[in-house]
Amino acid sequence: MLAGAGGGVEVWKDPSCGCCTAWVKHLEANGFQTTIHEVGNNTARARLGVAQKFGSCHATLVGGYAVEGHVPAREIARLLKERPQRLGLAVPGMPVGSPGMDSALYKGRKDPYSVMLLSTDGNATVYHSYGGNRS
Repeated sequence: MLAGAGGGVEVWKDPSCGCCTAWVKHLEANGFQTTIHEVGNNTARARLGVAQKFGSCHATLVGGYAVEGHVPAREIARLLKERPQRLGLAVPGMPVGSPGMDSALYKGRKDPYSVMLLSTDGNATVYHSYGGNRS
């Protein structure tokens, strides 16, 4: 079985990435236990089968699912509860206002974004959309 299948969260990220660190703190504040690898995010993304078009700044494995980018903890919990026969979840890019991209630096700005449910064939559907404000 893949690492992370037991419910722990394995994250591969750049050691100097502040938004990745903030996202990990978001997960931990929501009850997830994390193991951090400060290298290998591109290798992990490829190994997990996440298409480049869904890429972000960190790759994650949780409960046997790939999770790419700034996915909110509540959507990961939902995924683990529903257990769909899919590859995992992604928030492509780095949308302002998503967990980890919500620091005071952005002055409360929240851009709309979607959490995508990934299929193994490289396609995806919207799992949940978050509105935004343009302040």
